[in-house]
Amino acid sequence: MNLEKFHAYCLSLPGVEEDFPFGEQTLVFKVMGKLFALTDVESFESVNLKADPDEIIEMRERYEAVLPGYHMNKKHWNTILFDGSIPDKLLLEWTKKSYDLVVAGLPKKIREQLNAK
Repeated sequence: MNLEKFHAYCLSLPGVEEDFPFGEQTLVFKVMGKLFALTDVESFESVNLKADPDEIIEMRERYEAVLPGYHMNKKHWNTILFDGSIPDKLLLEWTKKSYDLVVAGLPKKIREQLNAK
């Protein structure tokens, strides 16, 4: 996975915008103002993604490159290391799941606005 491919995929999802709220090094992707992915633009060694709490432990046990979310709520977030062990297709699936979890948590009115885009 490279930054350009990840960046393009995230921005292809409806209602997504990029931001740098934590400084110029940390790229954050948000849907309707809510964070669903963040990464370091200089090193691009990992990404933090939201995950289903019922699946999060299994992901960490199955993949050595999946760790508790760095500087995030460990129950809801994983840090995925780009060590070559996670296929790009799986990483993009997890990114979409992170996006979907955030969208599901949005108020109904905001979800309707997103669906209208």
